Amino acid sequence: AAAFAAAGLVHRLALAGRQRALALEAAGEVRQPLPGAARTFRRGRFSFGLAALLLAVAGFGFWQAQQVADEYAERAARATKLTGQVVSLDRGDEDADFVKVEADGRTHRIETAYPEDFPEGGTVDLVVDGDWAALVAEPYDAFGWELLVLGGLVGGLAFFANGADGRTRSVRLRRGPLPVLKVLVREDHEDGRSWVYAADDPEALRPVLHFHSLASFEDEDEDEQREEGAEDDTDAVDLTRFRQILKGEDPPPPLREAVLYGTPCAGAEVALAARPDEETPEVLVECSVTAVKPAGPKLLPSRSTSPAEDTGRKSPRRSVEEIAASMTPTDGLRVWKAHGLSRAVGVGLLLVQGGGMWAMLDDGFSWTWIWLLLGLPWLITAVATALTWRITADRDGLWVTGAWRVRRIEWDAVTLVRHFQDGIRIGTGQGGDDVELSPTGWAWLERRLGREPYAERAAEELRALRLSPGLRPTEEAPAARQGMPVGPPLVALSVLWGAAVLLL
Repeated sequence: AAAFAAAGLVHRLALAGRQRALALEAAGEVRQPLPGAARTFRRGRFSFGLAALLLAVAGFGFWQAQQVADEYAERAARATKLTGQVVSLDRGDEDADFVKVEADGRTHRIETAYPEDFPEGGTVDLVVDGDWAALVAEPYDAFGWELLVLGGLVGGLAFFANGADGRTRSVRLRRGPLPVLKVLVREDHEDGRSWVYAADDPEALRPVLHFHSLASFEDEDEDEQREEGAEDDTDAVDLTRFRQILKGEDPPPPLREAVLYGTPCAGAEVALAARPDEETPEVLVECSVTAVKPAGPKLLPSRSTSPAEDTGRKSPRRSVEEIAASMTPTDGLRVWKAHGLSRAVGVGLLLVQGGGMWAMLDDGFSWTWIWLLLGLPWLITAVATALTWRITADRDGLWVTGAWRVRRIEWDAVTLVRHFQDGIRIGTGQGGDDVELSPTGWAWLERRLGREPYAERAAEELRALRLSPGLRPTEEAPAARQGMPVGPPLVALSVLWGAAVLLL
């Protein structure tokens, strides 16, 4: 194993050296120092803070565990040591096991974590101090504190290592002049990852690198020099954008010209200098906070038909004209409903719900019922939606069947149709009154199987109907074809299942 590991490390280091040499050759001979803002950027502060917090938690857990051990040792030192016989095993009301031990003419009921180690009729050693008694084989229970120590140490050391790695990388970036490249950069619409494109790729068809970055400022007091009126306007714009982000209606980030500082290869540390948008004259400096990675085929963002379209999707977005051309005008109703994979997701969630209820209710009343009460409404909603979601388009609008009711949306009220995170959102222009269906399938698995996600195609066709009235049906949907929510029956089924588990 050591030989294979050593061979793998040597191979990876050799490849990394070749990649770095090729990247430096491609970058050319020009070298420039980092911008002032990038030289003041420090990585690792957040990781060091979390590491300190988690290590402090681990220290507190160790102190508490030691307190439990010392308390037992002190009490056992003055207690009487006896040898007794196990009379019986008794199960308590809260899943705690007890052994009854007869010693020195008295019967002691002692809690044990391993009842199988003390069969009836066997002899055990115990210490007794008045009404207090403990098994010598199980002196004290500090498992919870020990688990806290383990979790705090593992998490704290991991964050400390991450912070040390980030600090080392940022120092390495500031050692001297770096190669510079003129590039194009765009932020991912969903996770904020920065995608770097070649300067001669204005359509953003082939990304080269990707990484996460944070803005760095040379003078932290610069914002205080703005005028009060401009500050109020900026705050209003930021608030509007924040609302758009929460509703999923924010426009995709633009493709920007930028200067890349650093070696453009895997594992490198880089900095970007670019204007945030066309309206902002100041240049913003961003420093990478994750190692640079090459853009592999599985990570490529979508090749949109225009730079203004969303690039966060995992498949290319077709234009409305293209979608409309593929749809045949018809007088009949257009229906999109739960398909096979969506129902499979619903059945899987239903099994999770049933198993969770069995595990939590089988042993009677417990504080774990709180988790059941908190998670059950979401599970029922998700199961009902995945099993029977339905959207019916007729001449006047849409009938949307969710988990609990059927919503009517007139065509004039539809402002947005979007597929997001295995769900479909239909905006109505009334703030929180938007209609959401989730989950409507498993888009990742459908793409893995080489298929176009059904819910994504449904959202595209609905968008085409919204913008092309000529494609809308001329028939009015009868009540039988508007769909029926199954949330209420699922609630009744869940209640019956819970009663059966409790009573049987």
